[in-house]
Amino acid sequence: MAGRKTAKTGNQGQKILKSDAEWRKQLSPSQFRVLREKGTELPFSGQYDSHFGQGVYSCAACGNPLFSSEAKYDSHCGWPAFWAALDEKKVELHEDKSLGMARTEVVCAKCGGHLGHVFGDGPKPTGKRFCINSESLKFTRKRA
Repeated sequence: MAGRKTAKTGNQGQKILKSDAEWRKQLSPSQFRVLREKGTELPFSGQYDSHFGQGVYSCAACGNPLFSSEAKYDSHCGWPAFWAALDEKKVELHEDKSLGMARTEVVCAKCGGHLGHVFGDGPKPTGKRFCINSESLKFTRKRA
């Protein structure tokens, strides 16, 4: 794919489509492995696992605002956990049968970057646990 391309998406504006070479120029090797190759970081190794500042967690690849600190909680799973996305249209959910198990993958609706997985063992009010890789996120502190 030569150059940056976009495609229309529902309420997300333009969907970002780039070649692997373009993503490699923009992302660190570990971000590329997680966001573009569906990798994962080691548990308890990510910068946002124990981070509880007030603000918004956006996609590290495209800046799409994904999760609010108000929905973040300590699930003791080793990755940042949220009980809801900022807006259901900000993320897409896909069936994932890799590694011999059935899971639900979470991807950025704007750039298609792999974020992590969602499970049904979270707290109220949703009962969901969005288990997200720190490498796929960028935090912006809420201004006072």
